[in-house]
Amino acid sequence: MKGCEKMKCPACGSRAVGKVGADQYYCWDCFVEYQYYGNNQAKLYMVEEDGSLVEY
Repeated sequence: MKGCEKMKCPACGSRAVGKVGADQYYCWDCFVEYQYYGNNQAKLYMVEEDGSLVEY
């Protein structure tokens, strides 16, 4: 996957994305954290009020 594609949220398509870890990103528009693994599949998480992640 090209670097610019990782900067697009897989949930909403927004480019308002920031990197929060190694292959982990956060979308400021839909408030979803996601990471890429294996063959460029994205795993999505909702961020709870206490900061924990719940699979989306």
